[in-house]
Amino acid sequence: MSDYLEAELEVALAAVRTAAKVCRSVRASMAGGSMQKDDRSPVTVADYASQAVIARALADAFPDDPLVGEEGADHLRQPEHAEQRLRVRQEVNAAGINGTDEAICDWIDRGGYREYTERFWTVDPIDGTKGFLRGGQYAISLALIVNGRIELGVLGCPAMTEAAAGADTSTLEADDSAGLLFHAVRGRGAFMLPLNTDSSDSAGTRIHTSEVSTAAEARLCESYESSHSRHDVSADVAEKLGISRDPVRMDSQAKYAALASGRAEIYLRLPTRPDYEENIWDHAGGVLVVEEAGGTVTDVTGKPLDFSRGPNLSANRGVVVTCGPLHEEVIAAVRAAGIG
Repeated sequence: MSDYLEAELEVALAAVRTAAKVCRSVRASMAGGSMQKDDRSPVTVADYASQAVIARALADAFPDDPLVGEEGADHLRQPEHAEQRLRVRQEVNAAGINGTDEAICDWIDRGGYREYTERFWTVDPIDGTKGFLRGGQYAISLALIVNGRIELGVLGCPAMTEAAAGADTSTLEADDSAGLLFHAVRGRGAFMLPLNTDSSDSAGTRIHTSEVSTAAEARLCESYESSHSRHDVSADVAEKLGISRDPVRMDSQAKYAALASGRAEIYLRLPTRPDYEENIWDHAGGVLVVEEAGGTVTDVTGKPLDFSRGPNLSANRGVVVTCGPLHEEVIAAVRAAGIG
C-alpha cells in the first residue's frame, strides 16, 4: 500500500478518536451545557473541547498547516462563560491533554484561519450540533485539502452502529455505545472501522456505495432540520424519481457515511435561500469518503464542489450526493423541481 499521507492519516484518526471520547463524555453528562452564538445556533462544551484536541494534535504534528474550523474561542473567553471554560478544560484534560484555559482557547482559535493556501486542514468538531443535543446522530469531520482538492477525509460517527451496515437508513438509530470511524485518502479507497478501539492502525473494512441503479428503489436521506435543506423540494424530487418510501432524516455528515457504506443511495442538501453558501467544513470530510467508496458528489447543477475558494463553497449551490449510477437522473430531477 502506498505511504501517501500515511503520517497525516494516523494523526487524523487518533485526533478524531480522542475528540469522539470528549463528545461522548459531554453528551453523557450534559445538563444545560450549551450557549448561544450570535446566529442563535447552539454551541456546546463538546464543540470547543473537540476542536481544541484536534487543533492541538495537528499543531504538534504539522505546525505549518493552517486550520479552517467552525468554532472560535471569542465567546468562551468572555467572563460570563467561566463555567463553560472550566468544563471545556476538564474534558480536554480528561482526554489526556493538559492545558490552561488560555492555551485551550488558543488551540481553538487556530481554527480561525480563513485565507486560501495550498495546504490546509478543515474541521467541524461537531457536525450536527442539534442532533448531538437531542441524542441523535452527529459527526466529527476532518479533512486535508491540498491545491484545492480534498486529499484526506476522516469522519467520526460516535452514535452510528456497525450492525446496520448495508441495511436501510431507517435502522440508523443513535447508539452511544457503538460508533464508527470512516476514512479515505485519495486514490486508496474508503474504509470503516469501529470507533471503540485505542489502536492507531488505519486499517478497516473497505466500503462501497450501493449498486442500486433504479431510482425508484433508492433510499433518500436529507437533513433533519428544514432550515438546512428544502424538504418540500426534496419531496418533489423523490416523486419525480418514483421514490415512494419516506426520506430518512438525520443530522450531520453521518448522511455521507450512510451513503458511502451502502445504506442509502441519495442525499440532497438543497439551498434554502438564493444567497446561501455551504461551509467547507460541513462537507469536506464526507465528500472524499463517498467518492472513494464509488459515489458521486456535485452541487445541484452537476458541478464538482470547489474547495479552492476559502471557507465557503462560493462557486457552488447546494449539494447532491449519490451512489454513482443514479447521479445524472437525480440532477435532472432536481433541475425539473426548479433547483439548479
